[in-house]
Amino acid sequence: MDVDLLVIGAGSGGLAASKRAAKHGAKVAIIEGDRVGGTCVIRGCVPKKLLVYGSEYRELLAEAASFGWSVPHPSCDPAVLFNNVRQEVMRLNGIHRTSLENHGVELVEGWGRFLDAHTVQVGERQITAKQMVIAVGGRPQRLAIPGGELGWVSDDLFEQKQLPGAITIVGAGYIACEFACILQGLGVQVTQVIRGDRILKGFDRELALAVQEGMQELGVSLRFGLQPTAISTTATGMDLVCGDTCIHGDVVLQATGRLAWLEGLGLEQAGIQHEPHRIPVDAMHRTNVPHIYAVGDVTDRVNLTPVAIDEGRALADALFAGLQREVNHDLVATAVFTQPELASVGLGEEEAVQRYGADRVRVHRARFRNLRQSLPKSGPRCLLKLVVDQANDRVLGCHMVGSHAGEIIQMGAIAVGMGATKADFDRTMALHPSISEEFVTMG
Repeated sequence: MDVDLLVIGAGSGGLAASKRAAKHGAKVAIIEGDRVGGTCVIRGCVPKKLLVYGSEYRELLAEAASFGWSVPHPSCDPAVLFNNVRQEVMRLNGIHRTSLENHGVELVEGWGRFLDAHTVQVGERQITAKQMVIAVGGRPQRLAIPGGELGWVSDDLFEQKQLPGAITIVGAGYIACEFACILQGLGVQVTQVIRGDRILKGFDRELALAVQEGMQELGVSLRFGLQPTAISTTATGMDLVCGDTCIHGDVVLQATGRLAWLEGLGLEQAGIQHEPHRIPVDAMHRTNVPHIYAVGDVTDRVNLTPVAIDEGRALADALFAGLQREVNHDLVATAVFTQPELASVGLGEEEAVQRYGADRVRVHRARFRNLRQSLPKSGPRCLLKLVVDQANDRVLGCHMVGSHAGEIIQMGAIAVGMGATKADFDRTMALHPSISEEFVTMG
């Protein structure tokens, strides 16, 4: 065998598994046909968050006068912003490549394909391994409608040098909502088309509605109850057809989710059982082939960067250090970087009621405009929410919509993970004046 561990995909999960395995003394190689870093670094979390920061300046500059600052005629040059973001992505790509080298992990550049259960071909090279990890992640899906090949998906947005005057975004999930806020903040006229009656399905409904109100206040036009049936180009842009309704813009952005990228892997050659868009694994990340594992988005469990990293590390620890640990997929903090921001950990109100019954669940909430907005007298209101099990006073969920929600809920996740009660929150001295103090003062 050429290596002890062969990893296919140098994204968050693959990088974590390969470096941890090498640290334990394993001989490791990792295959990647694109830049190193995966979705998060190259076309996801990191560049998206930088664009979020850039888009927020419009509101900050608009509010500056109420704090005594004179900022005449501010404007944004998207070409500068996007170029700077791309440069940062390339810098991070270099850091990840260097990190692999420092850990003694061989980077094999190219696209891998299974020849059998122990052999992968990359270009002209064949690599054999005792253990293998599939960590190829996912890619955006396009609508299965006439013209579905037209327009952008989220990956395309990061490569733009100039932005359109008007864009139609299809989707109701966090990717669609985040890009709607980013583009609206950068001066694009945004229409977001949603098949159902709400955004952010799967999140606590009250939180989603609070974000929805904030997005509409920002200027995003939300169109509910529309099912896209076709996309077509026109002399002046692009039309999204939804039955009898036609919405015109300069371009259509399809943001309807991501699917595992299994194309070209040759899974059948290795005898790996899979579904159309995921590879099933057990609690220890093992596929049906005992020495082949899968981590991250390709398994379609909890598709978040920190989860993929934890899965990769836990797998490497088990294989090469004898440390058996199951990753906890039940308690994972999540954030949606919209304007306003949403962050959540634990059970939402509807989930808690479904699991324990309405009589057993008590909800505490605070809704207010934070101090920063008191002078401009504008901007979205904050919503803080605790979901409590009345049987034992344990906090089942901690949720927030408002400024820095992600930073605040990260700390709340520690408390919820430790089984904190509402009484524990109440005993905590408030840090005043702050948004987060409401978590320990609400009745």
